Amino acid sequence: MNKILLTVPEAAAALAISRSKLYELLAAGVVRSVRIDGSRRVPVEALEAYVARLLEEEASTDAAAS
Repeated sequence: MNKILLTVPEAAAALAISRSKLYELLAAGVVRSVRIDGSRRVPVEALEAYVARLLEEEASTDAAAS
């Protein structure tokens, strides 16, 4: 069974960013997360949604620049 929730270090590694940058994104509400008994977990689907938004933003920026 694949993991559906990642720890912050695991999620940061999956995005190839630092833990502190991920905490910034979490605090800003850019990436969704859940708390389970005091432990912060990041759903894999939240990471996928974040990357999809980044790709959409980049595509619209590229289209506007053309």
